[in-house]
Amino acid sequence: VSGIILKKTKLFAGETSPFVMELPSYHMPTLSTLLKSTWQRGYAFIKKAGTIILLSTIVIWFLSSFGFENGQFTMVQDLNNGLLASIGNDISFIFVPIGFGTWDATVATITGLVAKENVVGTMGVLYGLAEVSENGEEIWSMFASNFTQISAYSFLIFNLLCAPCFAAMGAIKKEMNNSKWFMIAIGYQTVFAYAVSLCVYRIGELLINQIFDIWTVIALVVLVGFIYF
Repeated sequence: VSGIILKKTKLFAGETSPFVMELPSYHMPTLSTLLKSTWQRGYAFIKKAGTIILLSTIVIWFLSSFGFENGQFTMVQDLNNGLLASIGNDISFIFVPIGFGTWDATVATITGLVAKENVVGTMGVLYGLAEVSENGEEIWSMFASNFTQISAYSFLIFNLLCAPCFAAMGAIKKEMNNSKWFMIAIGYQTVFAYAVSLCVYRIGELLINQIFDIWTVIALVVLVGFIYF
């Protein structure tokens, strides 16, 4: 089947060779193996949280807290005057069709490319959340001012489906060993995430709020394409 697919798509030239992979003998893991595996993964996350995520959060705090007010560079009282807000506002138009074209949501999405956990960290910094109760009552009003239910789903879907973090990108590039196919893979994931979010947000707006525009038409065309393929 793989040979037929490769020939039909014409991705690679020449005759296809059979693919044979020898599987290991599977058995129940031992307690020591489980503990070792748990420690390795836990330590990897702690290391990541203590370096990449911490550094990114510090950078986000600085860029959001400093900017130009009254003609001079200073610590701003309003986050909308910070450097981060300026950067986010310049590129937020990209995400307007999928429902979250605000500068803070845009910045959180961009920082999520460094590490997906940064989306949460960035939101915490921008909304000034130091400690939150179990039911999260402090945050819902803040999120409600920037997101509707549909746009929140769109935001989550895009960040879950788009290009992975920098570490995963590095692993993909190393495994592919080809810059062209690496860029195609990352571009495909990002475009796919955008297309799915567009369908969810625009069709959701059509069904719930009866909003119909050119983006709704595009979303319906994309949905038909998904069903066809």
